[in-house]
Amino acid sequence: HATLDHRRRIDIPGYNRILLHPATRFIGTMNYGYAGTRELNEALVSRFMVIDMPEMDEDSVLFVLRQHFPEGKKSALKAFAGLFLDLQIKAYHGEISTKSLDLRGLVSAVKATRSGLSPIEAIQMGIINKSFDVFEKEIIEDVVSTRIPSSWTGKDIWG
Repeated sequence: HATLDHRRRIDIPGYNRILLHPATRFIGTMNYGYAGTRELNEALVSRFMVIDMPEMDEDSVLFVLRQHFPEGKKSALKAFAGLFLDLQIKAYHGEISTKSLDLRGLVSAVKATRSGLSPIEAIQMGIINKSFDVFEKEIIEDVVSTRIPSSWTGKDIWG
């Protein structure tokens, strides 16, 4: 605790005391609600400033997708963003876990379509298969089917 409070030092028993440089900063992150996370200790929380990050909206998801795929068709990127947002709503309401709510997985799936994988196969591997619960997978597949047509090919994304 001495490291994070007014003392700003690290005591190493049997060795020495290390004083922190005045510019030393600590950054902690937590994905609240993710599996394996739990409430933080009050003493720890009191030593940090908290930045509460809002859930992503359509503009922010589209921004990320456009940064990665500026040559992608706008309609396709909008469909992928809609898929992410639909899954976010399902996770928020507890209908599915957050395992499939994976922006990196979505970006990887879209990227895989450049290599010849069909969009539905890419989404299967990048999003759907992140869940191992059969019933949850069915819900996710239903959501995917409302946004990503099984008939899509790479041409529907890249032109």
